[in-house]
Amino acid sequence: MSFTSDLLPGTLELLALKAISLGAEHGYGILLRIQRMSGGAFLIQQGALYPALYRLEHRGLVDASWATSENNRRAKFYVLTAAGRKALRIERGSWEHLVAAMTVALNATPEAL
Repeated sequence: MSFTSDLLPGTLELLALKAISLGAEHGYGILLRIQRMSGGAFLIQQGALYPALYRLEHRGLVDASWATSENNRRAKFYVLTAAGRKALRIERGSWEHLVAAMTVALNATPEAL
C-alpha cells in the first residue's frame, strides 16, 4: 500500500526533517529518501515537497545552500539547524505518543470498556 496525498497535516514536514537529519540532501534526493525510508509507502509529489521545504527553511528548521548534485546539476541542498534537530525530537515524540494512543484505542474490546 502506498500513500500519496493522504498524509496528515504536518506529517510531510516531519518526514522531511527526518530525511534531512540523515545527511545533507537536495530536494529530489529528499523525496527519494522518504520513499526509501518508508519502504515505498510514501510517494511524495515534488509539488508538495518543495513548499514544505520552503516552510521549514522559513521557520529556521533547515538551512539551504546551492551546490552541484551527483548528476552535475545545480541544486539546493538542505541541512538541519539546531532548531530543526530540536523540532524533530519534539515532533517525533508527539507522533509516537499519538500512534501509541491510536493503537490502544483501535485494540479496545467491549470487555475492556
